[in-house]
Amino acid sequence: MSERQRSATRKKDLAQAFSALAEAARDRQPVAGWTHNFYRYPARFSPQFASAAITLFSKPGDLVLDPYMGGGTSIVEGVAAGRRMVGNDLNALAGFITKVKITGLTERENAAVRQWATKKVPGLSYWLPPGKVIDFIDPVKTYNLTLPRARFIKKVVAGALASIEQLPSANAQNLAKCAVLRVSQWALDGRERQTSVSAFRERLVDTTKEMVDAVEGFAKQAKRTGGCGIVLHGDASDLGSAAVFSDEKASLVVTSPPYPGVHVLYHRWQVDGRRETPAPYWIAGCNDGEGGSYYNFGDRRDTAMDRYFAASLKTLKAIRTVVRTGGYMIQIVAFNRPEEQLPRYLENMEEAGFEEVSAGGNAERIWRQVPGRKWHTTLRGQPHVADEAAKGLVAA
Repeated sequence: MSERQRSATRKKDLAQAFSALAEAARDRQPVAGWTHNFYRYPARFSPQFASAAITLFSKPGDLVLDPYMGGGTSIVEGVAAGRRMVGNDLNALAGFITKVKITGLTERENAAVRQWATKKVPGLSYWLPPGKVIDFIDPVKTYNLTLPRARFIKKVVAGALASIEQLPSANAQNLAKCAVLRVSQWALDGRERQTSVSAFRERLVDTTKEMVDAVEGFAKQAKRTGGCGIVLHGDASDLGSAAVFSDEKASLVVTSPPYPGVHVLYHRWQVDGRRETPAPYWIAGCNDGEGGSYYNFGDRRDTAMDRYFAASLKTLKAIRTVVRTGGYMIQIVAFNRPEEQLPRYLENMEEAGFEEVSAGGNAERIWRQVPGRKWHTTLRGQPHVADEAAKGLVAA
């Protein structure tokens, strides 16, 4: 085959890959499968999109990176597909959730968590003696959980955390904590009516059993494919010093970075009339950062984008250092003013050492409008709508 023929074949293959990626990006199915529903992480993207990007632009055994992994959608899909995944996030809550999603348990550990659900959870009560739970209530991280709709659940959650300490291993304890986290989110976050203690207990029993089943199924899949995952906690601008990249660079990056002009509550729930609480960190047993701006490259009150794009460029340059030449970076980014923000974002990508991929002579961008997510757009006062673009770029 001549070089001209090879070039034509590559273009055809790339065009087909983009077509399949576009179809996956526009998929409207609810998030489901594997361990994806362990927690409703804000602004999470579609497993169908993550799976398509990983299978179309990498091979089994490849090293694949998500530098802003959030709830770990890409990490779960990559491990299931037999890739060696590296996930990173500044948010300790994201690290906790992702580790639970991809960590297999032994038969003994799974049995212990099931027994905890059937034997301990039904006995949880608001009327537990204060002395049994006081050590498990963090006054800072339970801020605003003294409100009428939350205080009963707060006491039951404290009782659950106390009982979890009896489980035989850290992995088993973390799975149980994640079950409590998931059900507490259902019971408290944005809830208009008070959740009863009995409803909380019943849901926790069922949810825990479902999560144990999901972990068992995912562990079997990872064993079949040989997939594995590493979870890092830190600023993406520090990725260049991560030991995992000392001998090998990533072949692919699949991610969704913080969005310019769009503020997302990655770190808090809203309880009893949209009052914010850092309760997720209490339940997960990890520390919060420095408020919403810490996770968004900028505060929700900012009217200028300079802070966002300066932080974005710093992380993109670091990401480029750990991606091999010719490797792809596929990402979903949302904009509330795409006509102004997209050109600046692409300038950052080029300055960091990437160039936008073309298929059939035209740069491929996949657009869709996303209403109703839990975010706040700024600058134009559009509180519930933003445009998302999926873009493919290659490391030059």
